Amino acid sequence: MAVPGQDDAKGQVRRIVLVGNPNVGKSLIFNALTGAYVTVSNYPGTSVEVSRGMAQLENERCEIIDTPGMYSLMPITEEERVARQILLTGEADVVIHVVDARSLERMLSMTMQLIEAGLPVILVVNIMDEAERLGITIDLPLLQERLGIPVIGATMKRKVGLTEIRKAITSLIRRGNWFTYGRQLEEDIAGLTALLSGSYSLSHRALALLLLQRDSEIAGYVKAGEKERGDEIENYLRERIFQRRGSFNLELSLERRELIATQLTGVIQVSPKGREEFSQRLSHWMMNPWTGVPILLGIIYFGLYQFVGVFGAGELVDLLEGTLFEQYFNPASEKLVKDIIPWPMLQELFVGEYGILTMGLRYAIAIILPIVLTFFLFFSIMEDTGYFPRLAMLLDRLFKLIGLSGRAVIPMVLGFGCDTMATMVTRTLETTRERIIATLLIALAIPCSAQLGVILGLLAPVPGALLIWTGSVGLIFVVVGFLSSRLLPGKPPVFYMEIPPLRLPQLGNVLTKTYSRLQWYLLEILPIFILASVILWLGKITRFFDALIERMSVLMTALGLPAEAAVAFILGFFRRDYGAAGLYDLQAKGLLEPRQLAVAAVTLTLFVPCVAQFLIMLKERGTKVALAILLFVSLTAFFSGYLLNRFLLATGLL
Repeated sequence: MAVPGQDDAKGQVRRIVLVGNPNVGKSLIFNALTGAYVTVSNYPGTSVEVSRGMAQLENERCEIIDTPGMYSLMPITEEERVARQILLTGEADVVIHVVDARSLERMLSMTMQLIEAGLPVILVVNIMDEAERLGITIDLPLLQERLGIPVIGATMKRKVGLTEIRKAITSLIRRGNWFTYGRQLEEDIAGLTALLSGSYSLSHRALALLLLQRDSEIAGYVKAGEKERGDEIENYLRERIFQRRGSFNLELSLERRELIATQLTGVIQVSPKGREEFSQRLSHWMMNPWTGVPILLGIIYFGLYQFVGVFGAGELVDLLEGTLFEQYFNPASEKLVKDIIPWPMLQELFVGEYGILTMGLRYAIAIILPIVLTFFLFFSIMEDTGYFPRLAMLLDRLFKLIGLSGRAVIPMVLGFGCDTMATMVTRTLETTRERIIATLLIALAIPCSAQLGVILGLLAPVPGALLIWTGSVGLIFVVVGFLSSRLLPGKPPVFYMEIPPLRLPQLGNVLTKTYSRLQWYLLEILPIFILASVILWLGKITRFFDALIERMSVLMTALGLPAEAAVAFILGFFRRDYGAAGLYDLQAKGLLEPRQLAVAAVTLTLFVPCVAQFLIMLKERGTKVALAILLFVSLTAFFSGYLLNRFLLATGLL
């Protein structure tokens, strides 16, 4: 297989770049074209993921690039900046702009920008089936004639239009085209275009339009390419444009709207037979607080509690840990290691109390894996239905109270899978203030899937314990978020999000997403669990671990916990789920009564982020902010545990 970005043996690899709003079906096209030949990596200098894959289209070897969602060539979020940067680097031999057929009028503005940029564009009008059910008919040949680019209708969930997309890619010819605005705008554009002489991946006209919209990144890009005329361009913008007219963006937006209306005249017909289907009514119910909250609670109960907590953390863990490992794997491992290694101290590295096989692999495979598997399966199903954007709309007003917008729902929900991944995704939030608040709340009160699953499995059999844990963590989440939004400077966030159609999940999509996330999780988790076992073994043989537990016994006493509970907190620093598994062991040994179990679960949930998450916090938020969050989270966790213990002792609730 050819290496992405390099030539293959027969010639140049063509690069096909997928762009478009979020939730319009880009990933479906990407998966259909690439199959299993996919790599996912961070774009250089960012933590935004970009998927690349190879495809054979007729006799050509092509690299397909799936960019993050973008609404315009004028970026707002980090994801949009990365998508535009890919276009600016000149990587694209073909740009496929994917739009939602139901929102064609709104999304066509970006199509016009891509055409004016001189890029080789194919317009894919996706979700045609949903549009037809709403009574929307689109004259695709007429739209193609007016835009001057290939226009393809598609329903990618059923692979309709895929053959046409393949043919269009291999036969596309780069064309120059633009749209004519009003006389005054055209004079300004022409004057600036005439000053540009450098070689760029975008057309001079497109760059002029972005410069006139005060795009600072493009200004730096052009300045680097126009070393001799950079000052002249700046003077033209400052003296002849910005001082004379401050409403260029508004005028351009209004004229684009008129142009789009002209392009679509006779293209879109809406039949009065179009009617609201059950899926649309359900979509409205999900976003209405009176009906959306009960739906959310139902999803949490059946999805997180019953499927992840009871089935994953209960039945599957019992099967793997209680049967497979305890009865077969551990005894066989102990016998094998003792037969091969004659030194007891070295034997304990593999099969001792903190052995790589009997503890590291047992935690990773028997306790953590089934919980992570069930959560990622649940998450992929919810994602494929289109529920998460509706959840963001539902919770936007609540999130405004804690200084966030509904967009922050996405990293928060991802945090229930992996807090490290969620911390990386906070980069998609618009302001530094939002990113700091979201990072703090994820580190403090969002348990990862494995930790959550173990805690649900432990607390569910104890009457009232799960309610106390949920109430305590939820209260701290809201209070800390509210105080953060009042103390940190900055303006309230503005929220917008594309709402995709609500649909039944596709089995292939769900399994592919689950497999990809599970593979990523295991590649990260196994080395850390093995490393943690080695460190704990070293701590035991040097007695450092015993000394640390003794020092922490004071804290454990203050929390009303046995000294042995310190082990779970030490393990929790390596990974949160590792600490939860340590709590599982303590409960199995009968060392925790119901009150202590609730206190330990709350404190451990709020306890310091794991090593991997802390390292990402250092990278994303900087040393000062990361250390401040670490200190605050640690103090909050133990103080909250202390108060909860005193409260439960005084009231006798557990």
